[in-house]
Amino acid sequence: MIERYTLPEMGNLWTEAYKFKTWLEVEIAVCEAQAELGYIPAEAVAEIKEKANFDPARILEIEAEVRHDVIAFLTNVNEYVGDAGRYIHLGMTSSDVLDTALALQMVASLDVIMTQVEALIQSIRYQAQQHRHTVMIGRSHGIHAEPITFGFKLAGWLAEMLRHRDRLCQLRKTIAVGQVSGAVGTYAHLDPRIETLTCQALGLEPDPASTQVISRDRHADFMNCLALLAASIERFAVEIRNLQRTDVLEVEEFFSKGQKGSSAMPHKRNPIRSERLTGMARLIRGYAVAALENVALWHERDISHSSVERVALPDACILMHFMLVEATKVIKNLLVYPDNMARNMNVYGGVVFSQQVLLALVKKGLNREDAYAIVQSCAHQAWNTTDGDFRHAISTHPQVTAVLSATELDDCFDPQQHLKNLDQVYQRLGI
Repeated sequence: MIERYTLPEMGNLWTEAYKFKTWLEVEIAVCEAQAELGYIPAEAVAEIKEKANFDPARILEIEAEVRHDVIAFLTNVNEYVGDAGRYIHLGMTSSDVLDTALALQMVASLDVIMTQVEALIQSIRYQAQQHRHTVMIGRSHGIHAEPITFGFKLAGWLAEMLRHRDRLCQLRKTIAVGQVSGAVGTYAHLDPRIETLTCQALGLEPDPASTQVISRDRHADFMNCLALLAASIERFAVEIRNLQRTDVLEVEEFFSKGQKGSSAMPHKRNPIRSERLTGMARLIRGYAVAALENVALWHERDISHSSVERVALPDACILMHFMLVEATKVIKNLLVYPDNMARNMNVYGGVVFSQQVLLALVKKGLNREDAYAIVQSCAHQAWNTTDGDFRHAISTHPQVTAVLSATELDDCFDPQQHLKNLDQVYQRLGI
């Protein structure tokens, strides 16, 4: 028997050759189960295992005539096996092979994806540790809000990726399911124990209640988990793209020696990898919609799902793996500019410390509405002026200086006031 691919590249898992390998693996596992229960001769199984093989080109040649992929496959395998081949596929229906083998492909693909998810997690964790104290402005609605650290921003990414890791672990159990139940799933021509033994040999669990196919909610779950993972990577990519804007420039994708940003403008350094990730996420979301459409099949089965999965599953898995590799490279090699972060945070004379001033005034006994009006007036005065200086405006406002000393005002403009509790977040994430 041809060995299972053990250290695959993602693309190899979705080739015709690998697909036929999994089909043959399922057929032989069923034969072994049949022999163990005494339904077919053990000698025949030994002969099948010794001789079984296939030729993808020959399978396509046969399929062109019979218009049935599994029959073409079985015909070609029997050309190698000979008389013992009459025990292959005994009592089975095509979906027993197709869906069980597809589960093997999906599990193998998920294992590759999970390995790369771990690499991305470690890259984010490292950068979060490196920039735990790198102060920057937090933004809401795209507008300056209050100070955070870049490490804190990355901590949010890390927490999100850890949730994905948990989801993918659970997903592996959902998709690692096979069936050997025959036409319409009634075991009319198969002992249910054959299914149990076959799945056990393949590292799968038997579907507790298949029809003639494994229900496509499992496959939709798979695709939706990939879409959600892609959406998170897109979130990271969009953030990098925004922070790399010329007027912000707080982080930047690594720009290698000899790299060119524009055919027309030599100065350009564009966030092309992050933009690429954004576009790919759209594709995977589209495939998730198609997978949801596949759930509602007619009666015990139809094959409207098949044409979708032949495109969507390989594409989504290959895209997802590529996205993870790209995102890991982007984050691992990210250029971070703390000086620009400090410059941006202090634009307009530290207007982002307005809440600290507001709270200080309230603690001194001012009515909150009155305090808010004072601080807002000074903030907007600074915000609407090219060289606006909120700190100067607030420090010279008579109602402020009447209650706050110079030292107390200095404390209001200390960014550490905003960061004093972040250690709790880092500790929860093990950063």
